[in-house]
Amino acid sequence: MTTILSEIKYVDWQSKLNDIGEVVQGIDDINQCIYIILTTQKGSVPHRPTFGSNIFQYIDYPVQEAIPNIIREVIDAITEWETRVEISQVTAELDEANVKIKIEWNLVESDITSVTEVIA
Repeated sequence: MTTILSEIKYVDWQSKLNDIGEVVQGIDDINQCIYIILTTQKGSVPHRPTFGSNIFQYIDYPVQEAIPNIIREVIDAITEWETRVEISQVTAELDEANVKIKIEWNLVESDITSVTEVIA
């Protein structure tokens, strides 16, 4: 299903990942932006070498060292690259294959709050 341009109600929108012809807008756009920021390794985008995060750098660290570093990386990356939100809380869990991150945030200059969960 293709979204008709006249159906887009927000200034900020983008193509939906893994769903050809669809778009995300509003809160879904912010959630997708946060996902992209956190799952992109710094240095992997040639013309924006500081874009992304270094959360993957800490995967093999002991859990008590990895979690605080991952949380710091999440806060730094989102603060730099997603200026539409203010972070309230970040939690992270490591298992054998993934990092599970939960970000609670507020929309800047608004009462809107949301939670984004990223599995990387």
